[in-house]
Amino acid sequence: MKENLIEILVNALYLLALINPISKVSVLSSVSGTDAECQIKPLVGKASIVAAFILLGAMICGDFVLRVVFHVQLHSLQFAGGIVLFSVGFTALRKGVFFERETQASYDDIALVPLACPMIAGPATITACIALQATSGLLLSAAALVVAVSVNYIIMQMSRYISRILERFNFLGALIRITGLVVMTMGVQMAFDGLASWYATLM
Repeated sequence: MKENLIEILVNALYLLALINPISKVSVLSSVSGTDAECQIKPLVGKASIVAAFILLGAMICGDFVLRVVFHVQLHSLQFAGGIVLFSVGFTALRKGVFFERETQASYDDIALVPLACPMIAGPATITACIALQATSGLLLSAAALVVAVSVNYIIMQMSRYISRILERFNFLGALIRITGLVVMTMGVQMAFDGLASWYATLM
């Protein structure tokens, strides 16, 4: 029981790092307007629910869909997901933003794209969910997913307050760049894991 709990927490932290709540803080802090405060709560809730269903669906049938329908092995998805994650981190490191929101985008548009997908349920997170299900089983992986999405939900709800504190000390831009570097590193590691798995199939 204790080992399962530790495994859930470790996997949840891994998923939470891939979800990257700091990127959500920077996007949600840019939501403006007189009704912005009351719009944040349903926006965040909708994005979290949609993303959770996408990731849970990937855990349940992602591997089957990849192998049977698309004839793609998991190591190929890991490599591609690592490249995408590296690209996202590099953008954050270079520009100081994870996503540039169009000013005319509606709240519903933001909830689905980019928050739900690809900022929460992105290629790297989907890849990780499929890999975790293969190594830890569906129940433990699903529990870790629920924990990670829940923590991310709480942080997104507090995003405007967090951004105000960080901006007061001129730390938001620096934190985004530091997080971008970490995300880049995780992308490289994921790509290397994919290559290692592919190489193992040749031996």
